[in-house]
Amino acid sequence: MRITVYGATGEVGTRVVSEALSRGHRVTAVSRRGDLDVDRFDSAANLSVVAADVSHSADVIATATGQDLVISATRPRAGNEPELAATTRAILAGLRDTGVRMIMVGGAASLRTDNGFTLAEQPDFPQHLRPIAMACNEQLAACRNDSIVDWTYVSPPALLFPGQRTGVFRVGFDDLLVDETGDSRISLEDFAVALLNEADNPKHRRTRFTVGY
Repeated sequence: MRITVYGATGEVGTRVVSEALSRGHRVTAVSRRGDLDVDRFDSAANLSVVAADVSHSADVIATATGQDLVISATRPRAGNEPELAATTRAILAGLRDTGVRMIMVGGAASLRTDNGFTLAEQPDFPQHLRPIAMACNEQLAACRNDSIVDWTYVSPPALLFPGQRTGVFRVGFDDLLVDETGDSRISLEDFAVALLNEADNPKHRRTRFTVGY
């Protein structure tokens, strides 16, 4: 499969690139500066690195045309959270012209908790995370409002952390997944596994799903 990864230099993006290469896919890694270190990956012969700004739909068209799938793992810098929804809309606009399927990494704030409210609606939700939470909610709405692109939106659990690739986790839909200790978490490595599982065997087209231990 030919996969383009947006946000390829980020914590999620680098793991997605590595997982995709390990499965034999041909990967085009896209970032604004095109500065991904190819030597850090096995199977680097299947990896191309491209500099592009996917907040512009023309760059989306250029990097997605001829591919089988786009995985978007872009994240704005702190203070620039409104860029997320704008970039999402640009990606969707570009993909409408290519017919390429998309998996978009989103946020956890809109997932329901066991009291019926979303994570962001909890009284103890950290104030400093509210801007990115609201941006992710707008990002999800942009996907749900698109009637053309073959999209999948993936919400992580509350905590993503560097860890081990186990390949063992649960899959849900709109409810926050928690483990036996009440924690909502998954390693970045296993999150990448979940994304590539969806890439290889699509089960959540035009909908949102989540994962967690």
